[in-house]
Amino acid sequence: MNLLQRYQPFVLALLLTAFPAIGFAEDTLDSGDTAWMIVASALVLFMTLPGLALFYGGLVRSKNVLSLLVQCFAMAGVMSIVWVVYGFSLAYGMPESSGLALFIGNFDYFFLKGVGHDTISGSIPFSVYVMFQMTFIIITPAIIVGGFAERMKFGAMLLFSIAWVTISYLPIWHMAWAGEGALFHKWGVLDFAGGTVVHINAGVAALVAAIYLGKRKGYPEEPIKPHNLTMTLTGAAMLWVGWFGFNAGSELAADATAGMAMLVTQVCTAVGATTWMLIEWIKHGKPSALGIASGAVAGLVGITPACGTVGIPGAFVIGVVSTLACYFAIAVLKHKFKYDDSLDAFGIHGIGGIVGAVLTGVFASTTLGGNTEIDSIAAQAWWQTASVLVTIVWSGVCSFIILLILDKTIGLRVAEEVEDRGLDLSCHDERGYIM
Repeated sequence: MNLLQRYQPFVLALLLTAFPAIGFAEDTLDSGDTAWMIVASALVLFMTLPGLALFYGGLVRSKNVLSLLVQCFAMAGVMSIVWVVYGFSLAYGMPESSGLALFIGNFDYFFLKGVGHDTISGSIPFSVYVMFQMTFIIITPAIIVGGFAERMKFGAMLLFSIAWVTISYLPIWHMAWAGEGALFHKWGVLDFAGGTVVHINAGVAALVAAIYLGKRKGYPEEPIKPHNLTMTLTGAAMLWVGWFGFNAGSELAADATAGMAMLVTQVCTAVGATTWMLIEWIKHGKPSALGIASGAVAGLVGITPACGTVGIPGAFVIGVVSTLACYFAIAVLKHKFKYDDSLDAFGIHGIGGIVGAVLTGVFASTTLGGNTEIDSIAAQAWWQTASVLVTIVWSGVCSFIILLILDKTIGLRVAEEVEDRGLDLSCHDERGYIM
């Protein structure tokens, strides 16, 4: 035995002691990151309650306002339970089978097994990560409600939402965010905060539901106007503020990337609101409250997949293009094809998410002000587009199958007299306002 062989174990032990990071790095709790992520989780929950609830509630007729608020509130309760019982496990888990791992997780975290007080993920408690992502599964099916507002049974809405998150939301989450072994990760897709997972996924489901259920009674011959734009604008303002948790929080740390994500979110939202305002001012002679709110949300949606990778130039372009596309979808496409996307869930979230997801592949490049080294912008844009197409088809097919099954079993749409009376009294035996 030579000298090196004799002392090899001692040399190895000395190296591991001196350089413990070599192959043995441990997650370490950072109180600053943890504090930020607790705040970010609260901000994203604030987006649904009361942000989205008020935004949607003001857009419907007064006889249906309470039903919209209840539906959003119900999502916060039901989806939290789904997430804890099996949702997080199926989204986050990674099966050993490489084929299955492309699309869905496993039951390793069933009922959050193994998530304890001392479990750390990166620099934050694992419990905080679970909570942060729980707020995403709450708001995503709540967005879909805007597509079929004022005409679906409450029970059918609950069953549809549970089934949809199970077979559409959780697989898309896994494909995008479960890491190595998942489909979008293998493709190198960039989706920082949920362009595919949340907005395209929900927007397509909203469109399918709107078409399947059919138009509201009287639409479009009779004007169906928002009953309280003050409520809607207040909700939009809450969405704007809460969205910083959505986007900057997706970095999972209080660092420079989170700071830039916050800045580009503000810039893109401001550009979106201003663009829509100018379109209406030029086209109609006056800017509207609903228009500026819609533009702000269009900007927020557009920047969501891009916020962690693009710079200021990308934020400006995405703000303008996503707003123009959303305006076209609502002002032209919706009327041309005569579908009743009641609160423009597809027109804003679906279209804005598509634009943002594709343009992320362009403006994430360092050559265009982003922070990502991209060998070919064209190739990256293609993989971004591929993820969009997968999400559209997946969500569309899943949504149709669920709607078909529910329609043939319990029924989806309220009776005509119920629709006339309003869902507040018919579904909840309460009124949003005292008459």
